[in-house]
Amino acid sequence: MRFDVVTLFPEMFSALLESGVSRRAYQDGLYGFQTWNPRAYTQDKHKTVDDRPYGGGPGMVMMYPPLKKTVDAIAEANDEKPHVVYLSPQGVPLTQQKLAALSRKPALTLVCGRYEGIDERFIETCVDEEISVGDFVVSGGELPAMMLMDGLIRLIPGALGHEQSAEQDSFSDGLLDCPHYTRPVEVDGLAVPDVLQEGHHAKIDAWRHEQKLARTKQKRPDLYTAYLARQQKTES
Repeated sequence: MRFDVVTLFPEMFSALLESGVSRRAYQDGLYGFQTWNPRAYTQDKHKTVDDRPYGGGPGMVMMYPPLKKTVDAIAEANDEKPHVVYLSPQGVPLTQQKLAALSRKPALTLVCGRYEGIDERFIETCVDEEISVGDFVVSGGELPAMMLMDGLIRLIPGALGHEQSAEQDSFSDGLLDCPHYTRPVEVDGLAVPDVLQEGHHAKIDAWRHEQKLARTKQKRPDLYTAYLARQQKTES
């Protein structure tokens, strides 16, 4: 998979490339990555990428021409039209199912907005989909883009130490994950459940599924209701 990221702050992505699973996967060549700064595609000496919004109001808006030229440069460099994702509070929610769908694409171009947003004409003509990481606003799209990338990198075969790790994550089957324990077997009067110590894999699987159902029902009743609806639909 390849990521092309349109950003005014490319240095922020060092956090992703220099840490943890995403670092190892990058070093192993499991995904490609390049940042593209719209300031490189401006015409004036100040490298202006934003301007005041028509109609007035606070803040500045990222301009159409530098963004459009940046995306065109990405298309030319890769010899194909990119699938462009704009990280935006107005986008569809980022879910594990959305990550699974995006993971089937060979390349993504992620546009990180700043200021009050970007010129609507760029969204209308160049953006294939808008994605939101939550109902809140942050200073720019870089952190949401890194969240999306990290979620996708985990799905790349070979990125995780255990091939089933991603399959058993929360939300992979529509439920929250089950509780996990490690050594020591008892600490501060709290013990690991007996079923996990017995080595009976069928019982362990059943226990974990029951825990996932109970935890989802308690913490995310919306997901629990949706899960039951899917199960009923499948059985019918």
